[in-house]
Amino acid sequence: MPKSLLLIVCCLAICAPAAFAGVTVTSPANGANVSGPVKYSGSATTSCSKGVATMGIYTAPGVLAYVSNGSTLNTSLSLSTGTYNTTVEEWDYCGGASTTPIKVTVTSSGKSFTNLQHSGGWSGYGQRSPNFSDCSPSPCENVTFTMTEGVKSPSMSGSSAAYYLAGSQGYGDSLWNNHLIGDLSSQGVPDSGHTLLQTLHNFTYDVYFWVSNPGASQALEFDINQFFSGMGFIWGHECRIAGGNEWDVWDNLNSRWVHTGVSCYPNANSWNHLTIQVQRTSNNELLYQSITLNGVTHTLNQYYNHGSAPGGWWGATINYQMDGNDVQTPYTVYLDELTFTYQ
Repeated sequence: MPKSLLLIVCCLAICAPAAFAGVTVTSPANGANVSGPVKYSGSATTSCSKGVATMGIYTAPGVLAYVSNGSTLNTSLSLSTGTYNTTVEEWDYCGGASTTPIKVTVTSSGKSFTNLQHSGGWSGYGQRSPNFSDCSPSPCENVTFTMTEGVKSPSMSGSSAAYYLAGSQGYGDSLWNNHLIGDLSSQGVPDSGHTLLQTLHNFTYDVYFWVSNPGASQALEFDINQFFSGMGFIWGHECRIAGGNEWDVWDNLNSRWVHTGVSCYPNANSWNHLTIQVQRTSNNELLYQSITLNGVTHTLNQYYNHGSAPGGWWGATINYQMDGNDVQTPYTVYLDELTFTYQ
């Protein structure tokens, strides 16, 4: 090979830049002051020929708050006020990793109602297929349901709530509802002037639950509801257990459950930690953002149209529901450290 050609080949081999590997964070900016749930978005590249496996967010050293599959990241984290030296990291299929530090200061994270499992305001109803009309008091429609507050064990806070479902006919449900903001507020936030509810866009339902025999449950349901100006927003989340171990979400406009493809396998005889994040968008769509169960986060980013508010209702409420299986096997679920955050 001529010397001149050899030099060119060597130069190309030495001087050609290596494939870029790294994490690009588009939100939040490093050093940013933010309020409310902190929006994280970004992407990663790697020199690994197999690609990026996962991305994650550390809110402190050793505290992995979020993980998603693939080379893109898009989620919101509910962080209390303070300064965080967070780190966004990618892991590739070749065993490599890279990071980008992001310092954020949270000036406001919304307002929260805490330990709602032992607060006042809960109303319970039985429901029977196929119409699922509310009935009360227990027992009714062959459904038996009770709620017992102040349970010491099992408990994390020392005051959990026990929800019991039984009955003499299969596929009976119990629905528990609490009016938090607006009409009939149990938390002292009546919004009588209608100045608060229509300004709220971001909601988080955070709860620990214990069930000794998950297989006795057809499904467990956790809902966030907002009603104002004739519009109704119902963010329904159903963990189908006997029904197939999958999360469904509620389509308001068409009144139907939609499969998400996200699995739901609660642990038996231990505390399960569930965090649900949703948003009412600026154009009044329902956005299902993410479901986190026992430290594993699944980003949904699913949008649905809103429905209507019954009877001119103004309020924000939460639901907890237990569904019976085909033989209505009795079972109990304990809730603890139930927190609802709104902004």
